Parts: sequence; C-alpha cells; structure tokens
Amino acid sequence: MSASAPAKPIVSANERPGPGLIAILPGLILLAVIGFLGKLTEQGIAAYGKAHHLHLPNIEYVLWAIIYGLIVANTIGVPAIFKAGVATYEFWLKLGIVFLGVRFLVGDVLKLGGASLLFVAIELAASIILMTLLGKWLGLSPKLTSLLAIGSSICGVSAIIAAKGAIDADDEDVSYAIGAILALGALSLFAFPAIGHSLGMSDHAFGLWAGLAVDNTAEATAAGAIYSDAAGKFAVLAKTARNATIGFVVLGYALYWARKTQTVFMGNKAAFLWKKFPKFVLGFLLISLAATLGLFSKAQVTDIANLSRWAFLLTFAGVGLQTNFRQLSKQGLKPLIVGAVGELVIAGLTLGLIVGSSRFLAI
Repeated sequence: MSASAPAKPIVSANERPGPGLIAILPGLILLAVIGFLGKLTEQGIAAYGKAHHLHLPNIEYVLWAIIYGLIVANTIGVPAIFKAGVATYEFWLKLGIVFLGVRFLVGDVLKLGGASLLFVAIELAASIILMTLLGKWLGLSPKLTSLLAIGSSICGVSAIIAAKGAIDADDEDVSYAIGAILALGALSLFAFPAIGHSLGMSDHAFGLWAGLAVDNTAEATAAGAIYSDAAGKFAVLAKTARNATIGFVVLGYALYWARKTQTVFMGNKAAFLWKKFPKFVLGFLLISLAATLGLFSKAQVTDIANLSRWAFLLTFAGVGLQTNFRQLSKQGLKPLIVGAVGELVIAGLTLGLIVGSSRFLAI
C-alpha cells in the first residue's frame, strides 16, 4: 500500500520578492503625472471661477485623478512597462493614512465612539452572512464566495489578497473577486457623495457611512474626501477600524477551510494574526499619539499632512488606472451580481443605522 500524500499547507511559508526600483519607476512617474494633472485641474477651475466671479463646483483633485486614470485605463490602456509601478498605489494609500494620523489627536480617534464600533461589527457580520447566502444562491464556487465575503466585509482587494494563500484559492477566483470589488468601488465614488448631498448628511455621518459601506480602502478614503475634508477624516477612521479586523476574519476562514478540506494549518495563530494585521493601522495610531503629545511643531504637522496629500495623489491616480471595465466585463456577471446586490443591501443597512441613530447620537 502506498503512503498517502502529505497534507498541503494552507499558509505558504515563502513570499516572492517585489519588483525593484527600476521596474516600478515608469509606473510611479505615470501615477505622479496623472495625480498632478488632477491637482492642476482642481486649481485651474478654482482660479478661473475666482477670476470671472463665478461660483463653480469645487471638485477635489481626488476625483480628477481618478477620472484621468479611468480615461487612460479604458481607452489606450496601461502598457506592461507601467503596471508594476501602478500596482504600488496601495503602498501609497497606506503611507498616506499613516501620515494622516498627524491630523488626528487621540481624542479625535475616540470620537468614532462605541456606537460606530458597533456599526462596524454589524457591517462585518451582515456582509459575511449576506455574501455567503448570495454566493450559494447563484451557484458561485465556495472559495470565490468566501473571497467576496472577506473582501466586502473588511478592506476589499487587500483582504482578498491576504486571504488567497490562507484558504488556498485559485488565481481565477481571486481575479473574479477583485474585479467585482474594483468595479463596485469605482461606482461608489460617484453614487455615495450624490446620495449624501441629497440627504443633507453631515460630514461625520457621511464619512462614517463611506467608511462602513465602501469596500476598498482607497475608494472609501476617496469618497469621503470628495464629500468634504472632514468627511474624509471620519471615513478613514471607520475604514481603519474595519481594516484592523482582517487578521481575525482571515484566520477564521483559514481554519474553516483547513477543517473542510482536511488540510494542515501551518504555524501558530498568534503569529498568523500578527502577519495579517495591517501594520499601517499601528503607524496611524503612533503618529496620532505623537501629535497628541505635542511632539510635532506646527510647521512639522503641516509638512507631514502635505506628505499625506502627496501620497494620496499617487493613490487615487492608481485607483483609476487599475480599473479597466472591459477586462472586468470578461470575468462574467455572477460575481458582479453577488457583489452588487450585497453592496446595495449593506449600503442601505448602514445608511439606515447612521441616519436613524443620528437623532440620538452626535453624528
């Protein structure tokens, strides 16, 4: 009798190194050019309105950078030489959030409040349950359903990538899940601010809603910033609270799939949680604590805040460049339908919670 094959480890011990500086430089330059073009557009419109005494809408560079990126990605496309650099947009997002901590005193972070943290818990549970039911109903593969549930409940693309190795998902399922999340995130940039303004939502309420209901961290941050600077701050807080749960949720799914497929779970749980925990959350809190203790001068606070804006400039250019609707359409409609229905329900649920509680809470 031949020996049975050894169990396949559910967590890979090795990770491939990232591309070098020369490989990412063309893409970084493209991000900078598109982001800077968005900033120039914002400033140019404002200057024109001021010179001609016109009250023109103040469209933030955030949206212009995304629009220009979308135009490039969906017309001429992004040549291969630029793709490695464009893919760094998530790094700039995390760096921007860390630097943004200088604008939050610890008291500001605590303003998120117990009710808001309760809303985060409700969003997590509702997203996981709803996406799982919808995936089963439409006959998606179980692991694709898990990836959509993980991505929609926590932080979009980052959560899906973190979960890929943990549940041993196929590349095709990962690309389907990421495609659905990116498509819905792009739509939220236009839909959420319009809904918020039509309902007359406060900056606090809208920022909390964007942070709870928009999946990808970049799009959640952008949606808040498009609404207002203050809304952007609350969106970052709420989204950061969701992101902090990634290790626990991914670990839960890893253990579930290990039991289901009789696969060996490699390593201890504490090390797994630390590996998956988003370190930029700690950076954000450390910068916030330093600002609260007065360790930065006013000039330094201004400089660090400006670094955050420059990092976001690269981030939002990347959001547009990464969203190719023609490619997404090739991945089939079922993942998009599951994601869209789930997102609509979660957006409605969280909006109802926030609007309903605003009568009793300072939101």
